[in-house]
Amino acid sequence: MGNESYREQALKLYPWVCGRCGRDFAGKQLKELTVHHRDHNHSNNPPDGSNWELLCIYCHDNEHQRYMEADAQGDIKRDEASGSSFKGLAGLAALLKEKE
Repeated sequence: MGNESYREQALKLYPWVCGRCGRDFAGKQLKELTVHHRDHNHSNNPPDGSNWELLCIYCHDNEHQRYMEADAQGDIKRDEASGSSFKGLAGLAALLKEKE
């Protein structure tokens, strides 16, 4: 993937959909889709994108607010990735099996 930013890489790897609320992004709205680091470590950028999820700016802000509140209360498990409620590709395996 060369000299691309992790955002450019993530946009090539994942569908342009918020991983939390499921909103679709295209055209001028694409700038509102951000890359969230699941482990909250912005230096952890594996080339397979396993530490990233695409979130809209609103859900991304909400995720960081929740993280800060949990951290302040001592509820953070450092090795635990943040969970996503939207599973955009959940039915993909079944659809692919049907085509076989």
